[in-house]
Amino acid sequence: MGEFKIGWARRDVSTDKPINIPGQFHMRISRGILDPNFVTALVVEDGNDLVCFLSMDLVVIRSGLLDDIREKVAEQLPEFPVIKIIANATHTHAAPSHYNDKNFGHPGDIADSEDKLPIEMEIADPREYRAFLSSSAADAIVEAYRGRAAGGIAWGYGYAVVGHSRRVTYMEDVSLREGAIKNSTHGVDGHSRMYGNTNDHAFAGYEAGADHFINLMYTFDADNKLTGAIVNVPCPSQNSEGIDMLSASFWHEVRVQLKQRHGDIFVLPQAAAAGDLSPRILHYKAAQARRYKLKYGRPEAFSEEFNRLDIAERIAEAFDEVLDWAKKDIRTDLPIRHSVETVELSRRYLSYEELEDDREMLKKLEATPFKTDGTPRENLVFNSQLISGRNRCRSILNRFETQDAQPKMPMELHAVSFGEFAFATNRFEMYMDYMHRIQARSPFAQTFVIQLVGQPGDTGGSYLATERGEWGRGYSASKYCNQVSSKGGQELVEATLRMLKDLT
Repeated sequence: MGEFKIGWARRDVSTDKPINIPGQFHMRISRGILDPNFVTALVVEDGNDLVCFLSMDLVVIRSGLLDDIREKVAEQLPEFPVIKIIANATHTHAAPSHYNDKNFGHPGDIADSEDKLPIEMEIADPREYRAFLSSSAADAIVEAYRGRAAGGIAWGYGYAVVGHSRRVTYMEDVSLREGAIKNSTHGVDGHSRMYGNTNDHAFAGYEAGADHFINLMYTFDADNKLTGAIVNVPCPSQNSEGIDMLSASFWHEVRVQLKQRHGDIFVLPQAAAAGDLSPRILHYKAAQARRYKLKYGRPEAFSEEFNRLDIAERIAEAFDEVLDWAKKDIRTDLPIRHSVETVELSRRYLSYEELEDDREMLKKLEATPFKTDGTPRENLVFNSQLISGRNRCRSILNRFETQDAQPKMPMELHAVSFGEFAFATNRFEMYMDYMHRIQARSPFAQTFVIQLVGQPGDTGGSYLATERGEWGRGYSASKYCNQVSSKGGQELVEATLRMLKDLT
């Protein structure tokens, strides 16, 4: 066991070109930059093993982006073990598209659309952006590795209210109500509904609770000066998710707050398991509006500005509270152990009845003509959402044909220990309960869970619902959203715990 060597680097990966912003079922073409999107790299080694954390202000990592980054790092640093790169998306819904789809990377997890999307606007090719993004990320990793120097780490946890349950549960199946919409995008409700109305006679509560822990790992130079931190919060950064400007969401305000308090330190954001959580409340909106009016005393400058500020203030307060006591125990020589495996997880099985539903739905969607009578932007919104709906139906038909031959989904799983605490990764928007199952049984006192970690190949993250999520249905727990079943979710829990125990 040797002493730590620590290196940091970051790159601004914003673009002023008009580019698609994925994260909804329709295309949003950017009109500029509200605040910058970053990639941030941290390399820590102990002389025997290392880990490279790479945080990316993206909605998801897909279309071979991780492969591109690893290849470009290997070209510059042949000795670097690129398999040890852990790249996570923060899940901002206001980042440029790097997708490789034929229709300029429109959303809805579409791979090679069968439709030709009519486009009347200037839109930057996301494949060009992906080349810039992967090069920037690789350069940051190389800089962090080459700039590593002796230092130490400290760690701990605190409390910061950021995520809230976004799955509303009802005493009845709301999909059976008169006039209920059933489609391949949002019309997948049952006893639960994503962002459902809480002022409803059948409102029963929320499907799950929330997690207000914030896990923190600080880095210091040889003189014990703070240089940066991993900030791990169980919440996606999807405020301002409908805007048409680029943004890192609340992580921008967090960076601003911490820079004001600590100087230009590095901040590496991670989303812990939060597939059923979001950074907004659902049943206390009137009280929140009054809070923000009195607290900030001015109109919002942009969508969800006050919510983002409020979140950042809580994270910054927790950051300082934990730092105050964690820095009393700065370590310079904990052993790093980093294990990487590909695990096989049971896919969500599709029934023949589900197949027939999508066959009929697809016929109706394919018979729906493209919109041509609106403005170019209006036409693009309608037409891209139409294609998203068609392709979500097609995805079910394709999965049905291959599910017997391919009953498992591969996932690259990382487990990393720093002597007394650990990190564990997954590719999903993972429901919170899975994280608690891992943390409760982990052999380490503190376990950071990182969701939406990039995978080799073209596919990206999808939701991983729990058993009660599958029962409740609704968006995020539907056949369209879940590639892997709750059985596969528990297989992931057990595989993670096995790998963590092997590190002790």
